[in-house]
Amino acid sequence: MDNEQHSISRVLGVTANFDAALEVGRRTDFLCRNLRQASCRTYILGISGGVDSLAAGLLAQAAVLELRADGYDAQFIAMRLPYGVQADETDAQKSLGVIGPDRVVTVDIKPAADAMLEAVMVEGEDLVEQARKHFHLGNIKARQRMIAQYALAGSTRGLVIGTDQAAEALMGFFTKFGDGAADILPLAGLTKRRVRAIAEHMGAPAELVFKVPTADLESDAPLRPDEEVYGVTYDEIDDFLEGKAVTEPAGKRILKTYLASRHKRALPVAPINEMAG
Repeated sequence: MDNEQHSISRVLGVTANFDAALEVGRRTDFLCRNLRQASCRTYILGISGGVDSLAAGLLAQAAVLELRADGYDAQFIAMRLPYGVQADETDAQKSLGVIGPDRVVTVDIKPAADAMLEAVMVEGEDLVEQARKHFHLGNIKARQRMIAQYALAGSTRGLVIGTDQAAEALMGFFTKFGDGAADILPLAGLTKRRVRAIAEHMGAPAELVFKVPTADLESDAPLRPDEEVYGVTYDEIDDFLEGKAVTEPAGKRILKTYLASRHKRALPVAPINEMAG
């Protein structure tokens, strides 16, 4: 497993060493540089109440403040994208309070998400597994959230920030063209514990930093912990990525999931790719 761990960690950009202060500086500079290079003025990010969007939001706000101090017109717009009433709305509001974004825009995605599923069911009901209906709706929710973010980005010369990090990338724990779609990924290459370290270093309170992670996509299982879906813990996933020893069952589970989700990390397949080979 050691060689596979090393290879996967390298592909996902996980480094052997980590220093929170250095990473905050490096990733803030990354956000500053890329907004300028794209000739854009705004960063857009959906804030869920979890530590990933909290850390990404703190980095984004730090970046636009740095850009403005240097005379560049930039702003950070945080979006709240609840499906009706979000179960952990209080945490989302606390995250916004910690981040202090320039602007907050709220869009309820429930009408659009429900309408899309209903439209699909008109002629495709027999193609939708009823037992997984809430799972399919969850993916629609994720894609509707990205539609809203890009709608705002398109009218504000903005770039959409994604919250993908190495642990979720490893497990394929994102929706293709949903939360997996973005213009820039400031958390890429970070394990979950390193994302938490960055948020903590930037002043986030422990109650948000160490909150139990949940994608909260399935309406019939609100706030279902990510680890319950994975079948392994974030500590085991992070240890795997950081080249540390993991139990054989955990290693096999992680590797199996990584291989099964490879299509989610790849660009669309095209005939030209095969001809080039």
